[in-house]
Amino acid sequence: MTINANTKIASLLKHNADALEAIVSISPKFTKLRNPILRKVIAARTSIAMASKLGGCNVDDFFKKLRPLGFEIDTTVVVMEKEFENKPVPAFMKNIADDKMIELDVRAVIESGKDPLNIIVKKVKALEAGAVLKIINSFEPTPLMHLLGKQGFESYSETISDDLVNTYFYKQSDIDVLAENKEFDYSKGWDEILNIFKDKLETIDVRALEMPLPMHTILASLETLPKDKALFVYHKRIPVFLLPELEEQQFSYRIKEISDTEVHLLIYKN
Repeated sequence: MTINANTKIASLLKHNADALEAIVSISPKFTKLRNPILRKVIAARTSIAMASKLGGCNVDDFFKKLRPLGFEIDTTVVVMEKEFENKPVPAFMKNIADDKMIELDVRAVIESGKDPLNIIVKKVKALEAGAVLKIINSFEPTPLMHLLGKQGFESYSETISDDLVNTYFYKQSDIDVLAENKEFDYSKGWDEILNIFKDKLETIDVRALEMPLPMHTILASLETLPKDKALFVYHKRIPVFLLPELEEQQFSYRIKEISDTEVHLLIYKN
């Protein structure tokens, strides 16, 4: 595998499991990657260049550790500087009243090896228009910022120290953050697409799993899904936080609501 400064950490770990300890040996700040939840959240959206900045090292330190594992190095690729741009403080942060700021510290939950998504979802659902949810964490929750951004939230993150990051989510109006996207009928063409993949289906059932395991299980299954096959999922609800992630990874999907407690999903590559 040929890598460069913009290669994502997740790609390194997927290609060679030994890359985990090699990266951890570069800086003590990378020990959090041993936590499977943190690794899943951080690695997919963090490049070598970004990790170097966060770890107080440089890109060459990564290359030196990874080359013995069989990785080929491409030093000609330009670092994507946009990853390091400082975002201006948004207007909602300048005018927010104290009684409109709701705090949620998820550090202890993550350190215990659990995913705080279920707790965050409950807070998001209860958030009033004009209020801000402040999530206290040890890293910037980029995937969550992306997911809630798709639901109409503004977000802003500030790094206080190496192990303290505050991220703010602003609910501008009375949007239903868990409502199905009505801009497109995701049941349209269900029978036709199902027929196309009738002999090329891989099936999983996540109805008995507690959050966030359904989302994790589906994404893990998609990682090994052959391009000519589709994933058929038995779910108990429409996984609204999964849908933006599917779009980000360029998957198409169709949804068929069977009842109030059963939903079928058909996921396939664009």
